Amino acid sequence: MQIIWLGHGSFRIEIEDQVLLVDPWLNGNPMMKDQDHDAATAGATQILVTHGHGDHTADIVALSQKTGAPVSGIVELAKTLYGMGATEGQAFNKGGTVRFGKVDVTMVPASHSSSMEVDGATRYMGMEIGYMIAGEGHVIYVSGDTGIMADMAWMGEYHRPDIGILSAGGHYTMDMKQAAWAAKTYFDFKTVIPCHYRTFPLLEQSADALKQGLPGVDVIEPQVLQPITL
Repeated sequence: MQIIWLGHGSFRIEIEDQVLLVDPWLNGNPMMKDQDHDAATAGATQILVTHGHGDHTADIVALSQKTGAPVSGIVELAKTLYGMGATEGQAFNKGGTVRFGKVDVTMVPASHSSSMEVDGATRYMGMEIGYMIAGEGHVIYVSGDTGIMADMAWMGEYHRPDIGILSAGGHYTMDMKQAAWAAKTYFDFKTVIPCHYRTFPLLEQSADALKQGLPGVDVIEPQVLQPITL
């Protein structure tokens, strides 16, 4: 398995027979160079989207059309993206599990907001969510943009993820201290990868507080396009 950060909240996850792009934001992403776009998206089999903000959805339709990868997400957002030209994948909802090849993807709650500009107007796009991605003997919790929430208790106990990809930049999501508290309170991660940080000066620039708060956990600060092999 390889987990590859594309900067901000965007990831390429190569697992089993799938290449999953999660919230792929390339154009306008300060951490992603134009010449690296093709490498970031080559061979994509599925695109997963967590919520409707531009730093998560701006490139979805174009990437779906370019790669042929279908788009999956919560019903309202997914169907809006299909209407804009994205290839149809799975429009499902919280608690639902879909299978892509050998990989199971379950939609779980998040605590944030979700909207998009459509025809010049801001429209709400259903609820924000995260994912539990199961394959190769691992369960990856992709938190999406979220604050701490009580739902993390049952999510950790029921799904038992061993890898956490956690939004931790603060201001719009949990910060590093909050993410560390949530991780040790609700989960039993072996590996934690922070995201949604370093993109802008407004966000946290270091994961030191996350590392300090999670002794015994392998906290990996990702580097853009450098694979994390697990």
